[in-house]
Amino acid sequence: MSPLELAHLNLTTPAVLAFVLGVAAARLRSDVRFPEALTAGLSIYLLLAIGLKGGVALADTPLGDIAAPALATLALGVVTPLVAFGVLRRLGRFSVIDSAAIAAHYGSVSAVTFTAAVVFVEELGQPTEGFLPALVALLEVPGILVALALAQRATAGTSVGEAVGEVLRGKSIVLLVGGIAIGWVAGPDAFAPVEPLFVGLFPGLLALFLLDLGIVAGERLSDVRKAGVFLVAFAVVAPIPLGAAGVVAGTLSGLSVGGAAVLGAMAASASYIAAPAAVRTALPGANPALSLTAALALTFPFNLVVGIPLYYEMAFLVG
Repeated sequence: MSPLELAHLNLTTPAVLAFVLGVAAARLRSDVRFPEALTAGLSIYLLLAIGLKGGVALADTPLGDIAAPALATLALGVVTPLVAFGVLRRLGRFSVIDSAAIAAHYGSVSAVTFTAAVVFVEELGQPTEGFLPALVALLEVPGILVALALAQRATAGTSVGEAVGEVLRGKSIVLLVGGIAIGWVAGPDAFAPVEPLFVGLFPGLLALFLLDLGIVAGERLSDVRKAGVFLVAFAVVAPIPLGAAGVVAGTLSGLSVGGAAVLGAMAASASYIAAPAAVRTALPGANPALSLTAALALTFPFNLVVGIPLYYEMAFLVG
């Protein structure tokens, strides 16, 4: 399948089209809005479902099969914020605090980008490793810690310990890790009765969640001009080499073409759930508009529309 065909396939999936509808609704100043409780509920459902499916797959996965991909994921979690911090600080001339804050977002992972990548790969009929959700949980924290450590080294009064606690207590980690543990203990047989809820309904509820995210992203598009040309360029260019690094790391660690493509999407993504909470605690002097505009209004749509098919094509060529 050609890159154009892959892009067309991705753009015509209900989840991506729902995101586009959300952006359009926000730009048209429509009164389409999700109640905050519904948004929170959808977020909890998606994170728990991802963890459960990963835990069930882990129950049948030998430790040796996940060891190399896990090490590759940890390496990405350390290298990505270091590179992002260096680029933002030296080339973008951002302050130490803002460079570290943005690097924390890009060093972590977007669970929704991961989910969209899995759905896209499965639409192509490509198998993916069932333990990939465990890698999402593994990538959530290291990048944030590295970025905050860089800020602590250059400034005084930054509490990395508090930020670690904030991340570990946050719903992303609790639901992902808790879901993985439940799925692993329960196994495929015990999971079967709830599978229709957590697997069968998953694509439809993902589309609803992306509709809401589209509205949020559309409302933030006005912040793009304030972010500056360099940050805009960083947010849409950086995912490409980061995604390529994820694809190569996944391929070398033994992942399938589909698995390497998903790891590439994970490496290219930017967190807008766990990272903002940690940055708010540890780096109160950082400008949250910079990080959230780059992560949610720029990088997330880029990956959703262009990046995911691109990383799959990379994985297909490398594999």
